Amino acid sequence: MSNKERVLHSVLFELFAILLLIPLGGLVGGIDSHTMTGVAIFMSLIAMSWNYMYNLLFDKVFGADRSKRSGLMRVGHGVCFEGGLMVLTLPLLMMFLQRSFMDVLMLELTMILFFLFYAIAYNWSYDTVRSQVFKLKSA
Repeated sequence: MSNKERVLHSVLFELFAILLLIPLGGLVGGIDSHTMTGVAIFMSLIAMSWNYMYNLLFDKVFGADRSKRSGLMRVGHGVCFEGGLMVLTLPLLMMFLQRSFMDVLMLELTMILFFLFYAIAYNWSYDTVRSQVFKLKSA
């Protein structure tokens, strides 16, 4: 995957996530939409940076042919990605939301659960579409 495509992959991932997170933040965390928009954008910027670095390393370790990854590998990919992101964002969310460690931890765990499934589904879908696009280009 080229650097340009990695950026596209990350931007699309975060765009869809922001559109989902703003209403979910109010439902799950009781966060007003204005605050949740700021939090979602802030988290998105951190996540995009982490996503780029993490996937670059993951591809180097496990190979760049993403279309051949098993379901188990995709689950491991998602779990490790979300764990690393949580380490980066937990203290920042505590400061930004002015909430206790436990409140933010519960919010993070809810977000991680959501993003675990979202990331697996998004990456699998992206890789499937990407594979089809490249088959069309080579035909």
